[in-house]
Amino acid sequence: MTGPIRPEPIEERLAKRLSTRDASVGDSTAVWVLGKLGGLDSAMYRAVAGMSTPQLDGPLRRLSDFANLSKPWFLIAGLLGLFGGANGRRAALTGVTAIGLASFVVNQPMKLVGERHRPDRTQLGVPESRWVSMPSSTSFPSGHSASAAAFATSVGDMLPALRLPLRMAAAAVMFSRVYTGVHYPGDVIAGAAAGVLAGRMTSTIVRRLLSRPG
Repeated sequence: MTGPIRPEPIEERLAKRLSTRDASVGDSTAVWVLGKLGGLDSAMYRAVAGMSTPQLDGPLRRLSDFANLSKPWFLIAGLLGLFGGANGRRAALTGVTAIGLASFVVNQPMKLVGERHRPDRTQLGVPESRWVSMPSSTSFPSGHSASAAAFATSVGDMLPALRLPLRMAAAAVMFSRVYTGVHYPGDVIAGAAAGVLAGRMTSTIVRRLLSRPG
């Protein structure tokens, strides 16, 4: 009886697709690079799974769950809208808009193109004490990471005093997604990159509109 088939990281699957063609020098290099990235992604996932930090299991599991549907960021946006004055309201609206943009980009074209299976937590050694519900969507990229990065970037641009604490909060959410086993590190990095771009684009547009005379 054979065991379960290990889902391949997206880099490894892309490398295999390229290797089935008549590879040119460029394709051969791409296959090698993608293979290395896939191996590194899996190794990093296993390294986090093997961390002996039971004191973090409960807090990071709760944080990962709380971050569903961008609840932390909407909560902060609400507080800024209520108590932050005009600047706070503008920052809150900018942050929510950035989340919407990042979520659309990640959950539509990027996830459809990625088609990456979720990690097998049992096979890859993630302790059950860390587990949260495994999402039904594809794994690449991380939507939680995209929303966190989009909000932290856009609101941090609008309110620089909040830049560091928001980035730290976003980083904690991102790490929790690997720690609880629902994402490979590559998923988180790609989601964060998409979120930063969405956040920076949104804040740039808002600030330009605000700087217009009249």
